[in-house]
Amino acid sequence: MHNAITDVKGLQVGHWTDERAATGCTVVLCGESGAVAGVDMGGGAPGTRELALLDPTCLVERVHAICLSGGSAFGLAAADGVMRYLEERSIGFETGVARVPIVPAAILFDLALGDASVRPDAAAGYVACQAATDGPVAEGSVGAGTGATVGKLHGLAKAMKGGVGTASCRTAGGVVVGALAVVNSFGDVVDPQTGEIIAGARRIVGEGFVDMEAALLGELLSVQQPLAHTTLGVVATDVALTKAQATRVAQMAQDGLARAIRPVHTPFDGDTVFALSLGEREGNVGQVGVVAARVLAEAVVRAVRKARGLHGVPAVLELG
Repeated sequence: MHNAITDVKGLQVGHWTDERAATGCTVVLCGESGAVAGVDMGGGAPGTRELALLDPTCLVERVHAICLSGGSAFGLAAADGVMRYLEERSIGFETGVARVPIVPAAILFDLALGDASVRPDAAAGYVACQAATDGPVAEGSVGAGTGATVGKLHGLAKAMKGGVGTASCRTAGGVVVGALAVVNSFGDVVDPQTGEIIAGARRIVGEGFVDMEAALLGELLSVQQPLAHTTLGVVATDVALTKAQATRVAQMAQDGLARAIRPVHTPFDGDTVFALSLGEREGNVGQVGVVAARVLAEAVVRAVRKARGLHGVPAVLELG
């Protein structure tokens, strides 16, 4: 076990990173057979591609990759490169005349940090696929989390660095559940056990954190860069699930974001969580959802603790 989403057999994760431009993309490859998938969108400002087909009433049963990207809506182009990579390997939904790779995608806004003219494109998505492995997953300021920031009540000047995090768990019965999070939240990231702020909006004057939730309980505050947010998540299990069950797991996993981000699912966040099912293991959907929420919360915390400061935005490691 690597304490990573890749502990779910059949998954591979790869990143493409541009530190100068402060952007990147992350790809979760689901193997030749793909994965049954569901999705839940909790935020009010999502940017997505191919999510309609994940509805349990729709025809396609399996996806072949998930693409998470910076670059705002421009970053959805990274999924084109993922499709090309899969098509070259004859992986996709069989139509009789071609295999069409199914690659749902979601993006976050990172254009305010680094170079806004550089965004992940098809070439970036292809390189991320080439880099994908089933081993340990690089965390912190990499991939889609390169330009991610958290705690943006007062804009980037008092924000902190977000990033990519991952975690996994094997239950007593042998069920494996993993999660990957890309944390670019409007809210603070907190310790789920204590409620203590780990990374978030820093005070304009003096040291310490504003505590955004407490501030929002008081007077109405102006919000800078209201569109510059979003946390993306992927949870996965080796339990065999239907699309409806995978959708339920994605919904339950959103609770993991609520435990680790305060506030979460705001009108300014595009929070989106995918759920993947690989394998044929029997299991309880409720149990999978509970564990998925737990490991997703852990992945969120790891994302900020593993991040490095970039372009003047400090990280937890630097502030101690």
